[in-house]
Amino acid sequence: MQASTERDSHYNHLEQMSVAEILQHINYEDQTVAVAVRKALPQIEKLITVVAARMKEGGRLFYIGAGTSGRLGVVDASECPPTFGVPFDWVVGIIAGGDGAIRKAVEFAEDDVNQAWKDLSAFNVTDKDVVVGVAASGTTPYVIGGLKAANQNKIATGCVVCNNGSPVAAEANYPVEVVTGPEFITGSTRMKAGTAQKLVLNMLSTTVMIQLGRVKGNKMVDMQLSNNKLVNRGTKMVMSETGLDETTAADLLKKQGSVRKAVDFYNQNK
Repeated sequence: MQASTERDSHYNHLEQMSVAEILQHINYEDQTVAVAVRKALPQIEKLITVVAARMKEGGRLFYIGAGTSGRLGVVDASECPPTFGVPFDWVVGIIAGGDGAIRKAVEFAEDDVNQAWKDLSAFNVTDKDVVVGVAASGTTPYVIGGLKAANQNKIATGCVVCNNGSPVAAEANYPVEVVTGPEFITGSTRMKAGTAQKLVLNMLSTTVMIQLGRVKGNKMVDMQLSNNKLVNRGTKMVMSETGLDETTAADLLKKQGSVRKAVDFYNQNK
């Protein structure tokens, strides 16, 4: 395997560049990420299809990863309940080293090939679920071990990696390989590779939630009303769907607790 994410940057003497030059070069490299993701769309579609099917049958989606990749999985999982109103345990992000590693790196946590399965087992993972390894390099032992153990327990597996032919992809039933190439700073996969992974995870969770009926039209009708901004957004959604004035729509939303319930209540009682 040739890890393109580890190849030398196309640029050198970065410390001698002006701020404007640094920004221009980073921006140029970032523009290549969406193209790399587009090439992987067929793989992404296959992974999403199996995740949606399993979740419709009561399964869950688990992300496992280390470092930046692990954090991205945690972020995507944590945003599903407020955005789509789903239970917190439908999509679960697990990072090597535990939740403390979200803020502070835990030395050598990613090198433990057995720990991911232990972490998954704490959630009573079953063959109804899907486990997706997130690893920029595609060589993280924590992720490799987790996918291998999941396969042995007949659990569907996927991955999001940024190199071709990686050990992580070899363990995944549904690999997604987004080849982003050398980073602006050599080996700093928090940059282009991290951006690519974020884009893919956005696609995965968003599309699955649409498939599960958690979006109506183009609206987040099940979002949690956890702050004034979201309450105001929800009120406007109710107004749009029902024709009610703002005060009445806001009152109905408050009583029903979600846009979907408010609109359904109105339609049933008009």
